[in-house]
Amino acid sequence: MSDICDANILKHRFRGYFPVVIDVETAGFNSQTDALLEIAVTLLKMDNQGVLGIDKTLHFHIEPFEGANLEPEALAFNGIDPHNPLRGAVTEKTAFLEIFKAVKKAQKDAQCHRSIIVAHNAAFDHGFVSQAIARCDLKRSPFHPFATFDTASLAGLAIGHTVLAKACIMAGIPFDNKEAHSALYDTERTAELFCYIVNRWKALGGWPLLAPMAAEPEAHAKD
Repeated sequence: MSDICDANILKHRFRGYFPVVIDVETAGFNSQTDALLEIAVTLLKMDNQGVLGIDKTLHFHIEPFEGANLEPEALAFNGIDPHNPLRGAVTEKTAFLEIFKAVKKAQKDAQCHRSIIVAHNAAFDHGFVSQAIARCDLKRSPFHPFATFDTASLAGLAIGHTVLAKACIMAGIPFDNKEAHSALYDTERTAELFCYIVNRWKALGGWPLLAPMAAEPEAHAKD
């Protein structure tokens, strides 16, 4: 099968988008004022059978930006001490330059034209990522400026539950609540969940699309 029509190639699966799974831990809910404290990024790959899987994960503890708000309730919830020197935290700019480098390379290797953020309740993570990129005045972001894949919505459709821990367990993915609310742990579980849904859809016969379905928009255009 030629590259032109091969549905088992990543660049053809999501309209040329390269999916990048992200989770953030923050010091509140306001992406404009509250600190980004931790971020993990999982890159994905697809084998020659069209099965999606995890490639590698990047993980950074982040120093609060100057003037950032730190909500006590948020810190109590995620257990992060922003001022603990043992965190090995780096600046937002340092973290995102490394993330950009890795994402752009993986995106290029997959021959995709842009990356798209995959996250659980994706608007939250996308908002904090976008604000951090803007604060650092970083240009040529690989990420789509507004489109995302939200695993909460996908899990609600495919599994019947929108909570990450419950959806993972129902999908047969082990989930340890004691490890939750760590960006590294949550990102990799979210990545496993996303891959499960995509691969399950394929296994059930939903991908690749049947030729008549693919031709339907053209047929309508002639009406």
